[in-house]
Amino acid sequence: MNKSTGLDLVFSSYESLGPRKYVLTIFIFLVYSVATLANIFIMLVIYLESSLHKPMYIFLFNLICSGLLGSSAVWPKVLSNLLTDWHTSSYEGCLLQVYLLSIYAACTYSTLTVMAYDRYVSICKPLQYHIIMNPSKIRMWLMLSNLVPVFSIAGQIYLTSRIPLCSRTLNKLFCDNLSIINISCGAGSLGILSNVYGLLIIVCLSVLPTFLILLSYVKIISVSLKVSKNSQSKALGTCLPHLIIFINYSIATVFSVIYNRLTVLMSSEMNVFISFQVTLLPPLLHPVIYGVRTKEIRKCTVKITQRLCASTNCYYTSKLKEPKIFAIS
Repeated sequence: MNKSTGLDLVFSSYESLGPRKYVLTIFIFLVYSVATLANIFIMLVIYLESSLHKPMYIFLFNLICSGLLGSSAVWPKVLSNLLTDWHTSSYEGCLLQVYLLSIYAACTYSTLTVMAYDRYVSICKPLQYHIIMNPSKIRMWLMLSNLVPVFSIAGQIYLTSRIPLCSRTLNKLFCDNLSIINISCGAGSLGILSNVYGLLIIVCLSVLPTFLILLSYVKIISVSLKVSKNSQSKALGTCLPHLIIFINYSIATVFSVIYNRLTVLMSSEMNVFISFQVTLLPPLLHPVIYGVRTKEIRKCTVKITQRLCASTNCYYTSKLKEPKIFAIS
């Protein structure tokens, strides 16, 4: 039986923020709210517009869902800790947060990999695109990109939960798997098994997807060099949003690795900055990059906005034109 069950973990990073926590609370609330609303709006645009029911936008919908999962797993709890004097989390709640964050990280990589494959087929095998990326294949890719991380990470969380803790203090704003491992007692063979399994997950769900994405772009570039300038610009236009998000997320992952290993040496300001970089900025950039860089989404966004404005104007106009009936006493 794990004696850690029922304990509260304490986040020590909040204590060093002082009065700055009020400014930080407003900033986090505004950025998190804007990012959430923007992502939900893009999801609605994709859902409502039948012209966007294509593989690239279906995978984008899935990418946005994973981004919302990651940010929502962290920032409401961080805001709650900032607004109270109790900077704690239950051990079970901490494990749940680690689980959701890990799913967000792994699903983002797997979805970006599937999106890269979609771009590769579109550019390198255009005549076979609708055969390769048919509805059944899309469902298969979506299931694999979501279910593989969900079940594989569940095994990691189970192993982590079996290791007893030797401390209750985390020098973080929120929970992550390595921080829990660092305050655990090791537990001999169980600790080694957890580390080996965690390394295997990193290789399969992070390193391998990165390699496949880079390989896809090598193939895309090699094919693009053989076509006209106009075709090259079109290929670049369809790939650029995905490439920007992949580069940004890879940088965020590198920051996360540094953050997890050098937390004790970091100032509170750097601690907060890297927390933003890992879990808040990537979800915020999804609607910005795809909304600005993708012509089809821009057109559909304008169309839906005009439709909403027109319906609102019609509603108020009809209200103004309604005859007023006065009761005669």
